[in-house]
Amino acid sequence: MAFSKLLVFFLTLIVFSAFQESAFATKQSYIVYLGSHAHAPDVSEAELDRVTDSHIEFLGSFLGSHEKAKDAIFYSYRRHINGFAANLEEEEAAEIMKHPKVVSIFLNQGRKLHTTHSWEFMSMDQGGVVHSSSLWEKARFGEDTIIGNLDTGVWPTLQSFSDEGYGPIPSKWKGDCRNSHGVHCNRKLIGAQYYIKGFVAYNGAVNSSTFETVVDVEGHGSHTLSTAGGNFVPDASIFGVGNGTAKGGSPRARVAAYKVCWPGDSTGGCFDADIMAAFDRAIHDGVDVLSLSLGGPPSSYFQDGLSIGAFHAVKKGIVVVCSAGNSGPSPGTVSNVAPWLITVGASTLDRQFQAFVELQNGLRLKGTSLSRPLPEGRFYPLIAGAQARAENKSAVDAMLCKDGVLDPKMVKGKILVCLRGGNARVDKGQQAALAGAAGMILCNDKVDGNEIIADPHVLPASHINYKDGRAVFAYITSTDDPVGYITAPTAALNIKPAPFMAAFSSKGPNTITPEILKPDVTAPGVDIIAGFTQAISPTELPFDNRRVPFNIMSGTSMSCPHVSGVAGLLKTLHPSWSPAAIRSAIMTTARTRDNTVKPMLNASYVKATPFEQGAGHIRPNRAMDPGLVYDLTNDDYLNFLCSLGYNQTIVELFSDVTYECPKSASLLDFNYPSIAVPKLSGKVTLTRKLKNVGSPGIYAARVLNPVGVSVHVEPHILKFENVGEEKSFMLTLEAEEYGLARDYVFGELIWSDGRHYVRSPIVVSTAKKMISWKV
Repeated sequence: MAFSKLLVFFLTLIVFSAFQESAFATKQSYIVYLGSHAHAPDVSEAELDRVTDSHIEFLGSFLGSHEKAKDAIFYSYRRHINGFAANLEEEEAAEIMKHPKVVSIFLNQGRKLHTTHSWEFMSMDQGGVVHSSSLWEKARFGEDTIIGNLDTGVWPTLQSFSDEGYGPIPSKWKGDCRNSHGVHCNRKLIGAQYYIKGFVAYNGAVNSSTFETVVDVEGHGSHTLSTAGGNFVPDASIFGVGNGTAKGGSPRARVAAYKVCWPGDSTGGCFDADIMAAFDRAIHDGVDVLSLSLGGPPSSYFQDGLSIGAFHAVKKGIVVVCSAGNSGPSPGTVSNVAPWLITVGASTLDRQFQAFVELQNGLRLKGTSLSRPLPEGRFYPLIAGAQARAENKSAVDAMLCKDGVLDPKMVKGKILVCLRGGNARVDKGQQAALAGAAGMILCNDKVDGNEIIADPHVLPASHINYKDGRAVFAYITSTDDPVGYITAPTAALNIKPAPFMAAFSSKGPNTITPEILKPDVTAPGVDIIAGFTQAISPTELPFDNRRVPFNIMSGTSMSCPHVSGVAGLLKTLHPSWSPAAIRSAIMTTARTRDNTVKPMLNASYVKATPFEQGAGHIRPNRAMDPGLVYDLTNDDYLNFLCSLGYNQTIVELFSDVTYECPKSASLLDFNYPSIAVPKLSGKVTLTRKLKNVGSPGIYAARVLNPVGVSVHVEPHILKFENVGEEKSFMLTLEAEEYGLARDYVFGELIWSDGRHYVRSPIVVSTAKKMISWKV
């Protein structure tokens, strides 16, 4: 009997444990990607509903009922992207992945905004994008071009989004503002939608009155959208500094906001499920350009919601521009690396908002800031953060001016000297102000070098470079009574050298496909003034009650919409150009020299490489007439996927037409405007094809060989007689016997007819030399 009771007890325990495991199994949100739809342009709502029903039926076959499937699915992608987002258990997701109709299944993960503002183009007339008269006059009337922005929303009442002087909304536009909740559209801002279900699936329920709106409560979305397509705004400035006429890259374009990014210190972000929903809607709406100043660690192209959504957009002729990321200067940090994207790094302008640091020993050090001046025109006592540490606090934390580590008795009335890093630049100023400081000098560490950023600090401040920071610290330790002064900020033009690469700008090589060089180009991304939300202060700090119509921000988030604006101009001027042709025009006309006519530098004033600058710093005026372009078709992208080893079945699902992988597809022959050959062993020959988009001409090839590698072009002369004519050439790279390139080395190929210069960077590394022994 005792044995029987014991057996019953254990069986009961086993059943209860199994029940517990089933009842409390952790569900996560997944995206099930099924490929493409092949709808007719006039697809009906009933047909779209049938797509949703098919998704429910498909998932129900795994979950056991349609009801469970309907409860699990929170997005059905039914217009261009075929798939759905659902809450699933890991085992369920694994079973679904085995189905032959599934391209991929991956977790709904969050991405981050690529701005350094607060948390470590709109160009003025004083700097940034410059338009020639012919380009400018045509672009003024480019009201049919539509730029969409996936970001934090929009502040609709900014002057940048005024529709004064605009005609009717283009008839091709299918978007609206019905899901905008608080945003009223006009003939400039013609679309506004928000997508939050992916964020909610990851974080749980949210306050609907706070979250469910397209209104921009962070400022990032208004800044990036006005940079790309903001209207003309005269007398724009920030705190009276840098006065000029503000305008976006495509100032007369229509704009649309797709809010996919949501606040939260650890749980906020831009989630893949929401990004894909926004892409599906934006393609339907009829945008010409999509700008995304966000990203995350690179992943496989079929495991990346942004990459998938962008591919579907590019298939429909939409240019997709993305930021490279702010994880520099470490190598291999670049994000958004798919070859159908334009990936943008960040560099400086030739304009600075200068606030000089003056020391009693006679040193006058150039810094940057957008803060109020010191109350009195006199020297103030200086103190280093480490000297001002509170009792039992870390000297390292005090040097970084972190929260709660400063002694107000030691700081009050002095200029506090802080080291960059560890916490936000403006937060250091806040801690200094809370401790009673009269001002702050922010000194770069060695990694940040010469990259100094003008922030709207809450107290008088100046940000100085690494070398000058060392001079300040040396002065403080050299005397018992160190004193200094910070001048009021002023705008300075024609700064040299400029541009140079921002230290924060993420770098190559591309860790997913090294044969594709990323970033593609660089553009202004430091101290960019553009429209800003009225919901928060310019520092985003809680006790800062200031509100500004324009704000200054830095990051690849800011450089990305510069290129989006240029893409919009090129769409206006050349509506028949493909997204690949537009990218090629921007890349092959980019500049690799600064305004001293020397090679562009990085933030440490070392010569920049293509892993930092891509093909170079954008030149919009040259891009409108590139002469030749490296074009790509949808099939070329599918061939690219085949060359990576994706099988025929998967790649055909990615397409919306019948497609067959070629028997031999070489990754090195992919017709990209840059040339990257990792692990070169001996000799390799690759093929490229150029299309004439200009006047007839005879182009000759000129090569700057990478060190240790010889490059031969055949033929080295190409004659074009008609627009649209295409010519192929072969490029043979051979590692020389001596001086082999063990690390990456760099060169360039230029095709020129004497007026156009079609430049491609060359990036090569060689495999380690193998020694064979004869016995």
